[in-house]
Amino acid sequence: EFCERFSYYGMRAVLTLYFLTYLGWDHDLSTAVYHAFSSLCYFTPVLGAIIADTWLGKFKTIIYLSVVYVLGHVIKSVGAIPTVGSNTVHIALSMVGLILIAFGTGGIKPCVAAFGGDQFQEKHNYFFNNNSGIVKSNSFKLPRGDVQCFGGDCYALAFGVPAALMMVALVVFILGSSLYRRNPPQGNILLEVCNCIGFAIKNRWRRSKYESKRRHWLDWAEDKYSKRLITEIKMVLRVLLLYIPLPMFWALFDQQGSRWTLQATRMNMSFGAFSIKPDQMQTLNALLILVFVPVFDLFIYPLVSLCRINITPLRKMATGMIFAALAFGAATLVEVHVVKTVVKPAPAGQCLLQVFNLAPGDVRLHFPESQPFPEPLMYLQDPGEYLKLPLGAPSTNVSLEVDYEGTASRCNVTFGQQEAYSLILHPSRAGIRCRLVSEHLASVASRRFVNTLSEAVTVTVGDETFHADANYSVSANKTLQRGVYNKVSCSLQSKTCPDLDLGLLDFGASYTVVLLESGRITTHKMEDVHANNVHVAWQIPQYVLITAGEVMFSITGLEFSYSQAPANMKSVLQAGWLLTVAFGNVIVLIIAEGAGLEQWKEFVLFAVLLLAVCGVFSVMAHFYTYVDAQHLDKMDANDHSGGQRSSKGEQSWGSLNPRRLVPP
Repeated sequence: EFCERFSYYGMRAVLTLYFLTYLGWDHDLSTAVYHAFSSLCYFTPVLGAIIADTWLGKFKTIIYLSVVYVLGHVIKSVGAIPTVGSNTVHIALSMVGLILIAFGTGGIKPCVAAFGGDQFQEKHNYFFNNNSGIVKSNSFKLPRGDVQCFGGDCYALAFGVPAALMMVALVVFILGSSLYRRNPPQGNILLEVCNCIGFAIKNRWRRSKYESKRRHWLDWAEDKYSKRLITEIKMVLRVLLLYIPLPMFWALFDQQGSRWTLQATRMNMSFGAFSIKPDQMQTLNALLILVFVPVFDLFIYPLVSLCRINITPLRKMATGMIFAALAFGAATLVEVHVVKTVVKPAPAGQCLLQVFNLAPGDVRLHFPESQPFPEPLMYLQDPGEYLKLPLGAPSTNVSLEVDYEGTASRCNVTFGQQEAYSLILHPSRAGIRCRLVSEHLASVASRRFVNTLSEAVTVTVGDETFHADANYSVSANKTLQRGVYNKVSCSLQSKTCPDLDLGLLDFGASYTVVLLESGRITTHKMEDVHANNVHVAWQIPQYVLITAGEVMFSITGLEFSYSQAPANMKSVLQAGWLLTVAFGNVIVLIIAEGAGLEQWKEFVLFAVLLLAVCGVFSVMAHFYTYVDAQHLDKMDANDHSGGQRSSKGEQSWGSLNPRRLVPP
């Protein structure tokens, strides 16, 4: 279970960044696909439980679906190898891999814990906690940016490590097969409940016209099903009704792996002696869970009770919703400051432009219909912020007038809508020449070189090599890890030049380094895009708040649900609980693709929606009547003493002690 959880969360932690940086998707599409995958992972457990309880049994279901799981990881890893086909092939392999992983992890989810429960006798209590695997998978630096392969971040290996661990999990599970207690498939209570509800609805529709009304619509199933089963279903439906508002909480909670990770990519992640990666901030949630659970149980809840405040389970859940909304309020404040340091993409009908003057003197630049540069551009002047240049068509040819030392010349350039450009002005025998360079605005540090020398140059920075031809040619713009680069090797066609000192390459900054020669080769570094000046530590409050909300909402909610239904109906509640997670991810998918809001406004929208849903849930909780635990104990005792049973045995969900369960 440790290896399987490591495999799943290790892969999912880098998934959004893979979509963004490797497949080249935008933030909204990356978020939508991430949550579509997460949603599928929580829809498939119902299918896995049905397969296990009606056909294969838990042991074989775990084996077969784990093979599907491993196959999905392998395909996902192969899809991240740049040499395997085009980008379309990468996308196809990635989607197939994710679908197989979703069926694998979701299919075994209801079986693994229940199969573990089968190994214990009923008199044994045990504690099952998988958070250690989650912590390990997020805190361990998966080989992506630290290890380079195929000329870039090694996502193939980042997905390959979870694949290998899932193989280990499968092999270990198979090796112990001779030691396991295996219960044969004995029918699925989910299907029985659905059949009973379906029969009641159909029977009421057909017979209500000529028969007297019954006290409850489920009573119409008495012609075929036992009163005990009908009573138990009524109890379960009362709890499931309370589940209706719950997906909104999960819509906020699961954005830790999407929107919050994307927010971290635009922040400074340096802690002095070390740096972290954006996806590793998710480790905080798992670490804080391990701390908060005992703190809440041993200190906070007893302290609140001493104040004579009745803290019922449903009140805890409502409070957890409020904390999650506050977490998104904190995320909004962080986002407002983050966007000030990020270059926004050009809107429709415009492009972004910055200008570098490499001519030794002031240059005036005139556009035909506007004057975006009213002041002269000085020699080696930092370009400042990108300017938005309005265009009249998707592709616009512009004739620029350049004044230099009293001489006017013209440059013809072509701009495209919603693109970013750098215009490099440099001297020539005929006056001033223009070189237009298309930009890719990355959210991580990048660097490029402009070679003013008379021969080609090659510069090696870390693991990256930059090549620029002679006479004001521009090298490719490549991303680099944050760090101080004070010994950079440089070579010309005719000789090797002394090491260059390029200084600090900071998070989020983009630099243009001009190579100059005045007796010896020197550099002039210009900052195209300013470094991220909002530290990632400002995300800690929102993680603290969301984790506190999770402790009060998730753990309390599942324990409450199990305490309000007979033991043989706990599988139905587990299925309903997982479906709330699935629908929560569907909500994010819809809003991410359909709302089209700025990120901080989207955070506010989620917070407001959750507060509204919390109000609805609080009203529903006020009218809810708790089931007496002694009543349930008597029902369970009758079950074990030979009374009429509504199910045919232990199902894939339901063999766990509800008071010992930490939900996945």
